[in-house]
Amino acid sequence: MAEVNLNTYLGALFGVGIGDAIGVPVEFKSREEIKKSPVVDMIGYGTYNLPPGTFSDDGSLTFCLAEALTKDYDLNIIADNFIFWRYSNYWAARGKVFDIGNTTQRAIDRLLKGIEPTLAGDFDEDSNGNGALMRILPIIFYVKDKPIHERFKIIKEVASITHGHIRSTIACFYYIEFGLGIINGLDKFQVYANLQKSAPEFLASISINQKEIELFNRLFSNQINLLNEAEISSSGYVIHSLEASIWCLLQSENYKDAVLKATNLGKDTDTVAAITGGLAGLYYGYNNIPKNWISTLARNKDIETLALRMFQHLK
Repeated sequence: MAEVNLNTYLGALFGVGIGDAIGVPVEFKSREEIKKSPVVDMIGYGTYNLPPGTFSDDGSLTFCLAEALTKDYDLNIIADNFIFWRYSNYWAARGKVFDIGNTTQRAIDRLLKGIEPTLAGDFDEDSNGNGALMRILPIIFYVKDKPIHERFKIIKEVASITHGHIRSTIACFYYIEFGLGIINGLDKFQVYANLQKSAPEFLASISINQKEIELFNRLFSNQINLLNEAEISSSGYVIHSLEASIWCLLQSENYKDAVLKATNLGKDTDTVAAITGGLAGLYYGYNNIPKNWISTLARNKDIETLALRMFQHLK
C-alpha cells in the first residue's frame, strides 16, 4: 500500500462533500433541462433554495461514518451517528436535515428501535438505491491494509446498515477497490482494467449469484469510458450511479471537470457528483480541488478537522 497522508483523507472527504454541494441546486432536473443552462461552477439556491456550498445527506452520512472511524470500528457507533444526523441534525450542513432517501429513512427508524445494524437495511431487490454507495468512501482508510475477504466483509456490514441487498454491497465493494487502486498510485485506466479481472473473479470465488455479478458487466466486460453520454444513466439506482461515476472519472482530466460532468448528467445530481467527487478527490488530489469551492463548502473547517482526526487515528 502506498503511503497515505493527510491530503489523501482531505481529498476523499472534500471530494464527496463538494461534489454533493455542486449537485444539490439542480437535483431532480432532467439532463435536457440542465443542457439549457449547464452547471459550470458552485452555485446555490435552486432545488432546495439553499446557499452555495450546502451538502445534503450524501455528505452528512459520509462525515458521520468518518466520525465513527475516529474511534475503533464499531457498527453501533456508525448507526448511532446516522440516528443523530436524522433526528438531531448531527453533521447537517446548515443545522437542518433537508434530504433523505426512503430506504435510508426506514433503516434509521429500525436502528432507533434497536434492530441490529447489519439487519436494519432493506433486503429486497427493489431497495437498491445509491444510499449506501454515496457514503461508503471513508471505510477505505480502515480496510486499506486488510486482505480482500475481510475488506468485503466490512464493506458489506457498513453498507447493510441502510441497504441490505447484495447488489448494493457489490457496488460499494467495487467502488472501494477502485479507490484502493488509486491510493496505490495506479493510473485510473489501469485500475479499471485490473478490476475487470479481479472483481468478478473474487465475487465468484465467494459464491455470489452469477446473475448479480452479470448486472455489473458494463463495468466488468465493456469499455464504459467509450460509451456516449446518452448511454449513461444518472438515476438513483445503485448500478446507474456507480457506472456514471466511473464514466465521469475516466472522461475527465481534473476534479472540477469530473464533478461538473456528473452534475450535468441530471436527475440524481448530488449523489452522482458526490460518488464521482470521492474518487476524483482521491485521484486528482486535494490540491486539485478549486480553492474557492473548498472555502465555500459549509463546515469546511469542521471537515478539515475531521480528516485530521481520522488520519491520526487510522494511520
